[in-house]
Amino acid sequence: MQEFQIDVKTPDGMMDCFVCHPRGEPLPAVVLYMDIPGIREELRDMCRHIAEQGYVAILPDLYYRDGAVRFDLSKGEEELKKMFAMGSKLTNEMIIRDTKGLVDYCKSSDFITDKIGCVGYCMSGQFVIAAAGSFPADIKAAASLYGVRIVTDQPDSPHLLADKIEAELYLGFAEHDPYVEDFIIPDLTAALDANNVTYTLETHAGTEHGFCFKQRPTYNDAAAKKVWDTLFDLYKRTLN
Repeated sequence: MQEFQIDVKTPDGMMDCFVCHPRGEPLPAVVLYMDIPGIREELRDMCRHIAEQGYVAILPDLYYRDGAVRFDLSKGEEELKKMFAMGSKLTNEMIIRDTKGLVDYCKSSDFITDKIGCVGYCMSGQFVIAAAGSFPADIKAAASLYGVRIVTDQPDSPHLLADKIEAELYLGFAEHDPYVEDFIIPDLTAALDANNVTYTLETHAGTEHGFCFKQRPTYNDAAAKKVWDTLFDLYKRTLN
């Protein structure tokens, strides 16, 4: 397994990314868009798990505009406030520009094929849908786990890009999630159905927001393993 850090050029600067992949022949890329706590070893381990299945896993630091931002959540409420403030600065427009840099990097790399998948959690659920709608020729699979702000009343709401999406989508939600409003699933489903998008949407029984992360109190082992199986089936269908 190869692991390295790389600076990917974007319209806004150089974005630090963690990359890992098996040695050998060129492989499809899977971009993991971080959740709001940002870059940490837990996400790198998730990338390693993706790479072990035969993909080039890429983890971009979406906070790069502000430097190497890291949070110590053991410090309590003040650190949480900083974290939410930092996450709220990111916009879909910014992430689309960042994704352009990632797509260009993949196209220029001789160890990556011409197909890209992506996955986002929480904050980044909106970002993977926006990315799929903005780069339909390149992104063939996109997965959102308990994604927030996929449907809003703003002109940059990701669900408004449904008519552009060519990727197959997987949308997994928690049964109990205060961060995902009641209208999200029906409005998103309506937009995807109206535009004939291929997707799977499921709500995982007995789960709470954050159930995919082992280091969270809400981690649900059975649901998290089911999500991994679903993701790898999706990538096998669309990227290989």
